[in-house]
Amino acid sequence: MVEVQHDSKEPRWLAWRAVADLYHAYFTGLILTIVTRRGTADAAEFVFRVFRRQQQERFLPGLKKLGLDGLPPAVAAAQYHYLSNWIGGVSVEYMYENDRKVWVRYPPPRWIWRGTAICGVPGEVSRAMLRGWHANNGVTLGNPNVGFVCTKQSVDGQDGLEGYYCEYDHPLELDQRLVFARHLEAPLFDAAKAPALPVASWPQARLEKAYRNYAMEYVRTAAPVAVQVFGPVDAAYLLHLTGKLIGMQHYDEIAPRLGASRGTAHDFSKFLCALLAAQDDGVEIVSSGHALQLRQQSWTLMDGLADYHPACARVLEGLFEGLAAGCGRHIPVRLAGAAAAHAPLDWMIG
Repeated sequence: MVEVQHDSKEPRWLAWRAVADLYHAYFTGLILTIVTRRGTADAAEFVFRVFRRQQQERFLPGLKKLGLDGLPPAVAAAQYHYLSNWIGGVSVEYMYENDRKVWVRYPPPRWIWRGTAICGVPGEVSRAMLRGWHANNGVTLGNPNVGFVCTKQSVDGQDGLEGYYCEYDHPLELDQRLVFARHLEAPLFDAAKAPALPVASWPQARLEKAYRNYAMEYVRTAAPVAVQVFGPVDAAYLLHLTGKLIGMQHYDEIAPRLGASRGTAHDFSKFLCALLAAQDDGVEIVSSGHALQLRQQSWTLMDGLADYHPACARVLEGLFEGLAAGCGRHIPVRLAGAAAAHAPLDWMIG
């Protein structure tokens, strides 16, 4: 296995890591915002829709990209989760028993419920994630005999999330595609027996960029799903509030990796330029003076999103407002004009 260098000193990679950490925190924070403002049932529905959409969009193309599309269904599904999550920085284990039974395990600490966030996640929300993705892999592969057996959930106080893909001798009904068997436990992980990425086609630079994109893709999916599930008015509130809270909490953590520190509106504008560049968005200073105007030439994260809604821009508005508050007091940030997905976005600072 190629090792991702988590202490990389390459400036671009450090900036990508900053972006990854920010969007990672945003996605986790959005789920918690929905749990606390809308309740467990709404949060579970949201998580189910996010993970089902990702599964439908990414699973089959991902199998081909990773060279797994010729494997038996249970093996392919488990290896996909192992390799794709590993690339994103997730702690994950893979244990093969046979072609019809293969384990995956996510040991602590859980990536998605980072730090103390795990204390606020109901078991129903974690189950929704499994229903959305793991339970649907067999159907997507054209084999309705394949389901997922969950043996542990971290949020229920067990020592990890684990389970195995199982190919049965008969097609599964909808409620049989995800079942629980808490009396079972995964075998021990042996890294030497786990699948590995080919070194030649996965150099460090590609791994670093994939690490960033892994976290960002969750937000690309989550924003339009929130609009569809809750409607644009309620979704705009949830997306904006989450962004502001996460921005305020994470400025000090990510600013040094973007060559920034606390300061004035001018300092924040330089930070914002670095952040946008690190997420592959062109930016220029259109005017300066009493108030700075930055023009974000694109929003790459939302490129090609068929169901983009202007309410999705509340993600950026909330994040930038929160980050500005983390940079210093009395640094107003506002989006001037409409929040189109493919048009330049003009930000007024100060």
